[in-house]
Amino acid sequence: MSNTYKLEVAGLTRELPICPLNDKLDIAAFVMFSDVELTVACAEELAKRCPECDVIITAESKGIPLAYEMARQLGIPYVVARKSVKLYMTDPISVTVKSITTAAEQTLYLSEEKAEMIKGKKVLIVDDVISTGESLKALEKLVESAGGAIECKAAVLAEGDAADRDDIVYLEKLPLFFK
Repeated sequence: MSNTYKLEVAGLTRELPICPLNDKLDIAAFVMFSDVELTVACAEELAKRCPECDVIITAESKGIPLAYEMARQLGIPYVVARKSVKLYMTDPISVTVKSITTAAEQTLYLSEEKAEMIKGKKVLIVDDVISTGESLKALEKLVESAGGAIECKAAVLAEGDAADRDDIVYLEKLPLFFK
């Protein structure tokens, strides 16, 4: 088996490093950070496939470049669910999440001000990769707690069984590598 996986997405090709997740499973590491060309192209393609919405939400941190670029292209605001409470956050709401790429459970937080940006709005949830769907569930709970209406859930890649879901929009499938 090669140490990389050739990904073709949004008209671009990238070689993703294959990384061990545990003794039975490897994953191809998809990281948009620092790849402006990829971020812009994926945001453009994903925005074409998503219905009209009022605001975008993503989880800290790998989805931030995508959420920003989609918001910029669509001319709408975006909100980031934070992984810790910051000093400036007032009356945060929170949900707990266990993601495939995170060793321990994490909590996502949304300040009162950011929750107000979502209240009564059509919300687009975006992330770089949807795999187990746990981060997605946490974002859905945050949006619902804030009084927003989930219009669409989208990601650049659907990893493993996530590609079989009919409730998400994505650009390409990303395989899992079982040992």
